[in-house]
Amino acid sequence: MKKIGFLSFGHWTPSSQSATRSAQDVLLQSIDLAVAAEELGADGAYYRVHHFARQLSSPFPLLAAVGAKTNRIEIGTGVIDMRYENPLYMAEDAGAADLISNGRLQLGLSRGSPEQVIEGYRYFGFNPKEGETDADMGRRHTEELLEVLRGEGFAKPNPQPMFPNPPGLLRLEPFSEGLRERIWWGSGSNATSVWAAQQGMNLQSSTLKDDETGEPFHIQQAKQIRAYREAWKAAGHQREPRVSVSRSIFALTNDIDRAYFGRSGQDQDSVGFLDEKTRAIFGRSYAAEPEQLIKQLAQDEGIAEADTLLLTIPNQLGVDYCAHVMESILTHVAPELGWR
Repeated sequence: MKKIGFLSFGHWTPSSQSATRSAQDVLLQSIDLAVAAEELGADGAYYRVHHFARQLSSPFPLLAAVGAKTNRIEIGTGVIDMRYENPLYMAEDAGAADLISNGRLQLGLSRGSPEQVIEGYRYFGFNPKEGETDADMGRRHTEELLEVLRGEGFAKPNPQPMFPNPPGLLRLEPFSEGLRERIWWGSGSNATSVWAAQQGMNLQSSTLKDDETGEPFHIQQAKQIRAYREAWKAAGHQREPRVSVSRSIFALTNDIDRAYFGRSGQDQDSVGFLDEKTRAIFGRSYAAEPEQLIKQLAQDEGIAEADTLLLTIPNQLGVDYCAHVMESILTHVAPELGWR
């Protein structure tokens, strides 16, 4: 395991039991948590993106702010739903955030998951073309984004521009060199992981994937990662790809930890249906004393296949407690798994 970061779902709710009671709370605390994670020595600060929900939804202002307040830590998403995105406008936003962070952006994308509203992307002005599914549209938007991130000129300049132009066709600005190689695809199936490899994207695999073999989640995930790496090699890409997996992991080091997570009842995989056709498997959570955690995680084949582990954190419990969750893992568990 080379890198460990956190993944925040960015929940907020106007409840006295929540430390994030408004959108402003969760945005400002997301910045503070990234600063705390960097001070602890963590490698990444990643955020989920969901529309029409009391969660983080507009990633680029947040990513830019985190980039301005930190110096070393990777900043990213896991994931942006590409059904909702204008690829060209997104490329400009991503380029600006990456330049502000001095090239630390790790942008996780996906075709999207079931959302809060029916066909929410239509409210954003996007509709699948004839013969397309919404998943096809998300992948088409992604391919368009990847193309413009190459930095090649494609737009014919005005012969009488307001400001002088460089020669030739124009590209989008600001352009950030190297960002194209720091795009990730959140894959829920073996087939889409192969597609991601063919497109030259890094791979994000979460705690949810299509149940394709009936085997335990971590074994299916490991097979997914191996299929991705084989497809990457077959595509002939010259660089080494990166692969992240996410897990809910809690080291029980004090009475508060035990009260929150000691009886979570989520120590087994579960199976359900995302829609009428898609049977999915949800990976287990881990909550135990550090010594026991080390033994359990050493048996997780998905973690073993990845180079980056993203810890899902309970953001509604506040910055201080989430920092404690990360520190417990980084101090008591991660070194025994090969981190650092």
